[in-house]
Amino acid sequence: MLGDPEKVKLTKQNLPTAFGAMKAGTVDVVTHRFTWVFTRDVGQGLNYTKVMVWDGQGFMVRKKLGVKSVKELSGATVCLSAGSTTQGNVADYFKANGMTYKEVTFASMGESQKGYDAGRCDVFSSDKFGLGARTRSMKDPSEHMILPEQISNEPIGPMVAHGDDNWRDVVFWVLNALVAAEEMGITSSNVDTMRSTSKNAFVQRLLGVKAKFGSKIGLSKDWAYNAIKAVGNYGEIWENHLGSRGLGMPRGRNDLAVNGKGGLMISMPFR
Repeated sequence: MLGDPEKVKLTKQNLPTAFGAMKAGTVDVVTHRFTWVFTRDVGQGLNYTKVMVWDGQGFMVRKKLGVKSVKELSGATVCLSAGSTTQGNVADYFKANGMTYKEVTFASMGESQKGYDAGRCDVFSSDKFGLGARTRSMKDPSEHMILPEQISNEPIGPMVAHGDDNWRDVVFWVLNALVAAEEMGITSSNVDTMRSTSKNAFVQRLLGVKAKFGSKIGLSKDWAYNAIKAVGNYGEIWENHLGSRGLGMPRGRNDLAVNGKGGLMISMPFR
């Protein structure tokens, strides 16, 4: 859209600050790990766009604690981010399983992690992909383990402010194009060849050869091509950041639905 990645300004904000900045118009899109839930979607003046990652809440403990399951954590002290869905999920899970625990709350997930790493809690709980990333920044990553259970569904995706439908369309359809590209085998390395030689009508529409979808959302006809060329398709992004070249996390529910492996990622048709 901007034609230059250097024009994108990234800011790091905690949950309430990010929501306030979005509503104030000082940020255009929030892509942090904020779960798509009813109260955020309808009560914060924000619109979610498309699920970017299907995640679920898990638990990290020190190996020396000697536990293998969340069911063994009754009586534990848990580091949590105040006001997060993580906090509510822990309360629901422990109550449903007749377990007790003590909360130690922090203003952000980052502060919660620091508290856990400093020994203020027995347990650190967050989305599993977040735990995988945060393990690497612990003082001694080898001391910690992620328990196998997943206690929630956490659909995560970009958010934009209510009232700007065109911007919402841009964010949604750019992400959708990256998923569609993976479905069609279009990658950052072959997108030029696909655009110039493919006779597939879908590929021609997606890459702007025959259709002019970009003009309907204020973008050039090459909008999807430019995105794929710059960052790759959804699968490439996954492997570079969360998969084999990143955190080493399995695709799981984030695999393409068409692959028949239980994945939930699917693109909306370009028609």
